[in-house]
Amino acid sequence: MSASLDEAREVLRRTFGHSEFRGLQAEVIAEVLAGRSTMAVLPTGGGKSLCYQIPSLLRPGLGLVVSPLIALMTDQVAGLQQSGVAAARLDSNVDLDERARTWRRIEAGELDLLYLSPEGLMQPWMLDRLSRTPLALVAIDEAHCVSQWGHDFRPEYRMLGRLAELFPQVPRLAVTATADARTREDIRSELRLEGSREFVASFARPELALSAERKRGAGHKRVLELVKERPNRSGVIYAGSREGTERLAQALVEAGVPALAYHAGLDKAVRAERLESFLEAEAAVMVATIAFGMGVDKPDVRFVIHADPPASIEAYWQEIGRAGRDGEPAEGLTLYGSADMAWALRRLEGREVDEGVKQVQARKVRQLYAMLDGASCRAAAVRRYFGETDVAPCGVCDLCLNAPEATDMTEAAQKALSAVHRLGGRYGRGRLVDHLLGKTKDVSDFEAGLSTFGIGAELDASGWRDLLDQLLFEGLLREDPNDGRPLIGLGDAEAVRATYRGERRVNMRKAEPGAARGGRARRRGEPPADMSPHDAPLFEALRAWRRDEAARQHVPPYVIFHDRTLAEIARLRPGGLSALGAVSGVGEGKLARYGAAVLAVLAEAA
Repeated sequence: MSASLDEAREVLRRTFGHSEFRGLQAEVIAEVLAGRSTMAVLPTGGGKSLCYQIPSLLRPGLGLVVSPLIALMTDQVAGLQQSGVAAARLDSNVDLDERARTWRRIEAGELDLLYLSPEGLMQPWMLDRLSRTPLALVAIDEAHCVSQWGHDFRPEYRMLGRLAELFPQVPRLAVTATADARTREDIRSELRLEGSREFVASFARPELALSAERKRGAGHKRVLELVKERPNRSGVIYAGSREGTERLAQALVEAGVPALAYHAGLDKAVRAERLESFLEAEAAVMVATIAFGMGVDKPDVRFVIHADPPASIEAYWQEIGRAGRDGEPAEGLTLYGSADMAWALRRLEGREVDEGVKQVQARKVRQLYAMLDGASCRAAAVRRYFGETDVAPCGVCDLCLNAPEATDMTEAAQKALSAVHRLGGRYGRGRLVDHLLGKTKDVSDFEAGLSTFGIGAELDASGWRDLLDQLLFEGLLREDPNDGRPLIGLGDAEAVRATYRGERRVNMRKAEPGAARGGRARRRGEPPADMSPHDAPLFEALRAWRRDEAARQHVPPYVIFHDRTLAEIARLRPGGLSALGAVSGVGEGKLARYGAAVLAVLAEAA
């Protein structure tokens, strides 16, 4: 007889310290407890891990969790062990003695959860050994990695389809935070979940305030300004190249910001050390390539800045989703430009994939830039992209707070298109702007005699550059890379003709420099916005105790208690172990481990 949802709630309360499930958690867990395979798309911070952790504790046998990154496995195992759960991982960082101990625990039936990479799981010797081990379930985390339509396709995930035949009686759960309808269909097909139920929660992240602004140059100066406006906060900055992460991190350090660079070109030990430093710090900035993506489970990241945009809305939402996992206000800020879009499309063109895949991914690139350069609520645009309907504006993004004024730039666009046509696509944007303003140095008689020479007096050089960006975003112009000296040419012929005839209008929003706002996300050392001044000193005393305890164990502070739990303890001031155990986030394991120490902090502050 399968375990009941009431038993699952008891495990949730006793082990994890929470009184009730959130969102679709209960429905997903009930399906797995009944022994049925399923797929769940739950937002970042929506508690996906509990959907396989709790059934692993209730169903007989070992729960297998397939995860793509060692850092993610390490973080989850550490958190489970803090809660008293028997969990372990087997990856390339685990030494032979620890491996042997883990297998002894598995064979003795003492382990509840085992974390593996897809490559590690699908080794013949591993499958043979697990075939003789009773399994509670197989969970496939970050399941979007299986799909070629997704933003983080990993060929090794395709092997996991064999699990259906290798373990036919074991329920399989595929979970992810970001997958559009086509990606979900591909996940179901590849993992052989066609007949299984699919649970898709809302993609809303009300705690996230989104903003985006066009780059000026490389944008590094603006990144420095944004970070300095947000002192003493944990943040992640995504850069498109390894060199870019190093340069930005160095500039931040020189500006007094505790920053580290992280990319795949670093030695494995250096990456591990830097990740550990970031996770354990209460305020630090990691400048990273997407190699840092799914490995970040730090709940108190207050901002994510894209110095260079990702390639799709899925990737954007996955990376922005690193911020605010604790439910507290956080920010996602993106700098973008037409050169970024051109680079993304060129990079895609060079990939050795089917032409159909290229077309889909190129459309995803353009959809991202349409959202970034749009004039309506960003969060609503993302949610509609993922298939949600009846979506209301978020009320906190830059476009909701300061609705942009749209200006009809069709006449100026016609002049620019005409100038590009007459110049034959032989020049870059700087020369094109000079042509429109009539400021070309050493101008030839031919160019000076063109009807478009000097006809652009209504805009200054900056205004023309912004308009050229707009025309590139809309596909009316295209940029030829020309070995690093890009040339501007006409884009979609039919769209250009429609613009010439006035049948297609070009509207451009007035972008205010420095549009990204600060001040919304809570800074380190500041209590939550709803905390009374009376409780704030106790909250900080509890944080100081947690910081010391985390340093003693060499673990991130949040695996001991989240800020939200400490804030609740400061507010309620429980007088004994029983009252402390009733606080959300304090399970039985943590109560036994830390209860006396927490009560001592409360007594000292009384």
